[in-house]
Amino acid sequence: MTHAWEADPSATFERRLGKSAAELQHTTGRDACPDIWALDNGDIAVIGRDLTEVYRAQLPDGVTIRSDERLVIIPGNMLSAAKPDIPDARP
Repeated sequence: MTHAWEADPSATFERRLGKSAAELQHTTGRDACPDIWALDNGDIAVIGRDLTEVYRAQLPDGVTIRSDERLVIIPGNMLSAAKPDIPDARP
C-alpha cells in the first residue's frame, strides 16, 4: 500500500533541534533521553516515550495511528527549546 508520505529509512541524523535532554535536565545521563533531530532529507526524528496504547482510545476525531506508527511524548520545554531551530512554513 502506498501512502502520501513515507519515512525514508536511508535518511541520516543531521543536527539536533533545540537543546539536549541533559541541558534541559531531563536525564541523569544513565537512562534513555528524549530528543528531536533533523534528518538529512528534511524529515524530523522524535525520540520519546511510546504511549501509543495509552492514548489510542483517547484520540480526537479524525486522528488515527497506523499499525506502523507510534505516538511518542516528549517534554513540552524540549519542543519550545527547538522552536528557534525549526523554520517557518513556506507558502
